[in-house]
Amino acid sequence: MGTLHLVRHGQASFGAADYDQLSELGQRQAERLGAYWAERGQRFDAVLMGSLKRHAQTWAGIARGAGLDTEPLVWPGLNEYDSEAVIRAVLPRGRDASLGDPMSPEGYRAHFRLLRDGLAQWMAGTVSPEGMPSYTDFVHGITSALEHVRAHHRGQQVLLVSSGGPISTAVGHVLGLSPDATIDLNMRIRNSAVTEFQFSGRRHTLLTYNTLPHLDSPQFADWVTYA
Repeated sequence: MGTLHLVRHGQASFGAADYDQLSELGQRQAERLGAYWAERGQRFDAVLMGSLKRHAQTWAGIARGAGLDTEPLVWPGLNEYDSEAVIRAVLPRGRDASLGDPMSPEGYRAHFRLLRDGLAQWMAGTVSPEGMPSYTDFVHGITSALEHVRAHHRGQQVLLVSSGGPISTAVGHVLGLSPDATIDLNMRIRNSAVTEFQFSGRRHTLLTYNTLPHLDSPQFADWVTYA
């Protein structure tokens, strides 16, 4: 049996013009995870990641912290959905997609309330967010990565760096969860969190979800973030 370690990227730049960029804290989260693994002798036979900047930056931080030089396989199917496109798809006609200051409590709640609604409708096939694949194709991008791991890395230790949407979708697929349950997982996943699957040539089995073993110390209490 092999183990697949799925890591959500470190804290990105929520509310900034370019979300797809790790914050300073996000970089520290990634390096700390790598250092944690190095302390325990964890090595990886293969690394997969999405093609977004925050995925590459997270892997770079992990590699620095762990002293790894593995060349990652870039898998675009592991990229996150476009949250702004999802929200625009469910906004009433004529309403500005801007929800005010996203860093204010009201703006933050409004963003994620609309995102949850948009995700549910996209998953049901009732809306088609501009520039995004169908939900069926989105799922295929993720499950094809899981199939690749099973086919090529049996018995190995594999790292997969992605985002909350693909990771929660992978868990939902493996457990056979409803769309609402998958969305719930997505809304709760933390930055740099680790999810683990055990896998054979036939299937994946969930071992852990959304854990932060590298931040399990009082000195890292304020490093725990969600966006």
